[in-house]
Amino acid sequence: MIKVRSREWVKCTVIVCIMLFLKTEGLEEVGITIIESGVAKGAVCLDGSPPAYQLAKGFGDGVNSWLVHIQGGGWCDTVDDCVYRKTMDNGLGSSKLMPVLNFTGILSNEQEQNPNFYNWNRVIMRYCDGSSFTGDVEEVDSATNLYFRGARVFNVIIEELMSKGMSDAQNALLSGCSAGGLASILHCDKFRGFFPSSTRVKCIADAGYFAHVKDLSGEYRFEKYYNRVVTLHGSTKYLPSGCTSSMAPGLCFYPQFVVPYIKTPIFILNSAYDTWQVYYILSSNEADPQGNFTKCKMDLNECSTSQLQRFKDFRSDFLDSVSTIGNGSSNGMFINTCYTHCQSEFQPAWSGNDASKLDYKTISEGVGDWFYEKSDFRKIDNEHTLPHYC
Repeated sequence: MIKVRSREWVKCTVIVCIMLFLKTEGLEEVGITIIESGVAKGAVCLDGSPPAYQLAKGFGDGVNSWLVHIQGGGWCDTVDDCVYRKTMDNGLGSSKLMPVLNFTGILSNEQEQNPNFYNWNRVIMRYCDGSSFTGDVEEVDSATNLYFRGARVFNVIIEELMSKGMSDAQNALLSGCSAGGLASILHCDKFRGFFPSSTRVKCIADAGYFAHVKDLSGEYRFEKYYNRVVTLHGSTKYLPSGCTSSMAPGLCFYPQFVVPYIKTPIFILNSAYDTWQVYYILSSNEADPQGNFTKCKMDLNECSTSQLQRFKDFRSDFLDSVSTIGNGSSNGMFINTCYTHCQSEFQPAWSGNDASKLDYKTISEGVGDWFYEKSDFRKIDNEHTLPHYC
């Protein structure tokens, strides 16, 4: 059974991604707002603590534009996993334990680093439910005191932001990284529904396009993991109904099966060699029990010719999965080959790293061109067919 336990996430991904997000000197300081009133509505984290967010107010001509960025951090698929998650000191299961996160990359307030969104109202929706904000189970087990209420948390945070001025938004963008990127896809149409038709509303998923592809053993082992997440959290009713009516609900955690039913414009920002997917979908411990792929995935310089070919096969499978985005639609994409996970929160990748660019454009420029409809930005790195460090 595949286990993507929260403690593994801390070792593999939080160190790479969320630690870059942690508050450091010289960056905009934005405190955490706790929504105490959410408790009465049953909108709570895994441990029953209230929802939370961070809001940096907009200024200048950005005062009526809003960016809501959903924090990433994996999922929990069993009771034991969720019990452990609510005690983690990164706050992924409790607002009582949340550290303050940086506003960098797409959240930066520096015009040079983030020219399209620097003066918008910028929000980090804090993640503490373990289901990409899809769970809603009324019953609470007295033995574990676990609350599966992610869908309610999403609604309460959005309602709070609407009361803070987001209801008057001229532009609204829902984004997210990793599990947050998946949430930005799953909740895209719901987010659109909070605004009048006159508001420009779009969504960006960064490293959230988890592909339904075969692993090294030739199986779809990760599918079982998503099935457990959806079942445990009672997520089915909050997944796009067009998808759940035509296939098993667990499959509707995969963007390639969900995107065809989403009407709001979506931008997919992803590496074709996303490190999280390489570690946990392509070469999980169950798919590679002898650890033959371990050295290779940890250091590309250690890969054999046959292993590099397997990487290329994975890229082909991933690109097949993103074909649902469509060439003639209002959706966009920026698919590079950087061996990384989450790029919109990392300043060099977002606005300044030549190795991350496509057609001489940074991610920031590509997203801006798409959002403001300057061009139909749908780019895939076909120059590099192997993973590389950026």
